[in-house]
Amino acid sequence: MNMPAAGDDEVWLDDDAGPLIRPYTVSAGRTRPTVDLDLLSLMIATAKTPKGMDPEHHKALGLCRTPTSVAEVSAHMRLPVAVTKVLLADLVDCEAMATRAPRSTSGATDRVLLEKLLDGLQRF
Repeated sequence: MNMPAAGDDEVWLDDDAGPLIRPYTVSAGRTRPTVDLDLLSLMIATAKTPKGMDPEHHKALGLCRTPTSVAEVSAHMRLPVAVTKVLLADLVDCEAMATRAPRSTSGATDRVLLEKLLDGLQRF
């Protein structure tokens, strides 16, 4: 187990279990975001930086200097999507981040398109 020395700012990790801090502690036990976000919603940091933010909020702002999807933020932060959505909604609420719905593409569920995607993935 990797445990930092006293006063270290590193995240505590257990090689087998991952982070030792449970996700619900990051979102203060909240499970529902105040803003409707889906996996493809694009997030972008604004120039406003509120005071008294948690380290996870700062990390999310750093990841969203350019438009970044909720799914990407969740993956980079190594947090469940539900927790990530709560953190991002906090930032939207205090106007430190803006959100944009993903562009809708007509025929995104077109069978021919999905078959081509499946063929490409099978070749990979």
